[in-house]
Amino acid sequence: MAYTRGTSNNIIVGAAAFFVADTVLTPATLETPVSSASMKTTLAADADYTNVGYTMNGLELQFQPDFGEVSVDQVLDVAKLYKQGMQVNLNTTFAEATLENLLFALASSDSNLSEADGVGVGANSKELNLSAGDLGECPVERGLVAVGPGTGDCAVGSELERVYVAYRALSIENVTVSAKRDEATMFEVSFRLLPNDNASYGKIVDRSLSA
Repeated sequence: MAYTRGTSNNIIVGAAAFFVADTVLTPATLETPVSSASMKTTLAADADYTNVGYTMNGLELQFQPDFGEVSVDQVLDVAKLYKQGMQVNLNTTFAEATLENLLFALASSDSNLSEADGVGVGANSKELNLSAGDLGECPVERGLVAVGPGTGDCAVGSELERVYVAYRALSIENVTVSAKRDEATMFEVSFRLLPNDNASYGKIVDRSLSA
């Protein structure tokens, strides 16, 4: 094969659309894509997924393997490494400071978000109960799907999109809610991804859209 400097079509630039599922996902319950439509369009039409809207700083997947070491007398460096742990995080920033997005960022139960019914509250009002929870309460896990640009060019029939799927995600980091004169209110959120019973965190799919 002749030498080439590289393939510019394999360079990916662009943000992803971010969707949160009502519950955890499995390969069987993940929405089936339509061959001629973007996965964004398919998920937006499904009531089981919520589009968080604008995000900042893109999407970042962090894979953090943990290796143990075996040392022996005859070698100054370690003689063997073995994998003893794994952690995967997905980070983004919700730029739309809605109560729904704050609910996701706090890993709070859907029951904590309701129509406001207090005295002096107008129509179409909502309230988010900042519950401390109870002993033994199960953390709220949700599925995540992000759809962004993939490799390939923009010609009809050859464009690709990259779909990121996390079956089980739980927000575990600190979340700050602010109201500042010179800064927009945003929610920085870090999701800890957990493997399903088949030891799978999810998948990344490069899919081609048919003409």
